[in-house]
Amino acid sequence: MLSKGNAKKLILIFALFGVIVVFATSFFWAISDSGDGRRFERTNVSNALMPPTWLSDTANESDGDTMALFGTDQLGRDLLARCIVGGAISICVGLFAAFIAVFIGTAWGTIAGMQGGKIDAAMMRGVDILYGLPSIMLVVLITVAVNSFVQGNPSLSSALQEFVNVVALLSAIGIVSWLTVSRVIRGQVRSLMQRPAMDACKLIGVGPLRTCTHHLIPALLGTIVVYATLTVPMAILSEAFLSFLGIGIREPLPSWGNLAADGLGQLNPVHSRWWLLFWPCICIAVTLVAMNWFGQSLRKRVDPRSQG
Repeated sequence: MLSKGNAKKLILIFALFGVIVVFATSFFWAISDSGDGRRFERTNVSNALMPPTWLSDTANESDGDTMALFGTDQLGRDLLARCIVGGAISICVGLFAAFIAVFIGTAWGTIAGMQGGKIDAAMMRGVDILYGLPSIMLVVLITVAVNSFVQGNPSLSSALQEFVNVVALLSAIGIVSWLTVSRVIRGQVRSLMQRPAMDACKLIGVGPLRTCTHHLIPALLGTIVVYATLTVPMAILSEAFLSFLGIGIREPLPSWGNLAADGLGQLNPVHSRWWLLFWPCICIAVTLVAMNWFGQSLRKRVDPRSQG
C-alpha cells in the first residue's frame, strides 16, 4: 500500500510525464511537413484572420487540411501550431538562460563563500554594483550588438543567423540573471563552512576543490535546483518582453512575445481579432504560474523555514 505522500508524488510524476508527452506530440505535429511547408509557417491568404473554428461555423471552410482551433493570423497560418512552436522556443530559451544564470551564480557564490575576507567582500561589492544597473537594458544592448554583427555578415545563412540571434538572447538573459543566485549560494556556503565537518576536512588535508565538489555542492544541490526552477519563468518572461518589443526572437521564428505583438496590432474598434492576442498571453500566463508554483513547492520541501 502506498502512503498518501507517495501517492501524491506518483500522481505528480505521471501528470508531469503526461504533459511532456502531450507537448512533444503537439510540437512534432506543429513542425510536420506534408510537402508544402511546415505546418506552423504554412501560409494560406484565403484563410487569413479567420476566428477559431469552434467560434464560427464558416471558419476555414476553404481549407480542409487543418482545423484552426486557435484561428489564423494575417497570413493564414495556424495560430495553434505557431503557439506550440513559439512555446517550445520560449521554454528552451528560459531553460538554457536559467542554466547559465545558475552556473555563474553558483560558481561566484561558492568561491566568495569559501574564500571569505577581502575576496568575499570585493566579489559581493561587484554583485551590488551590477544590481544597480538596469538588467533589461544590458540584455537589449547585447542583443542589438549581436544582431548588428549578424546583419553585417551577409555570408551567413538565414538559419545560422537565426541560431546566433537565439543563442545571443539566451546568453544575455542568463548573464544578467545570476546575481540573486550568487547571493543565496554565498550565504549557504558561509553557513556550511562554519560546520565541524568543514574543519575536519581542513585538518585531514582535503583540498579546496575536493571540498567543493564532494561536500559543498551535494549540500547545495537542493537550493540550486529550487532557484533554477524559479529562474526559468523569469527568463521566459524576459524573452517574451524583448520579443514583444521586436528585439528578441524575430520572424520567421515564432515566440509567445512576437505573437502577442502581432495580435496587439489587430485590436481595433472595427474588426477586433482578439484571438491573435488572447492565446499567446494565456500560454505565457499558464506557463509562468505553473513554473512558479512548482518552484515554490520545491522550495518548501528543501527549506522548511519557508513554510511559515
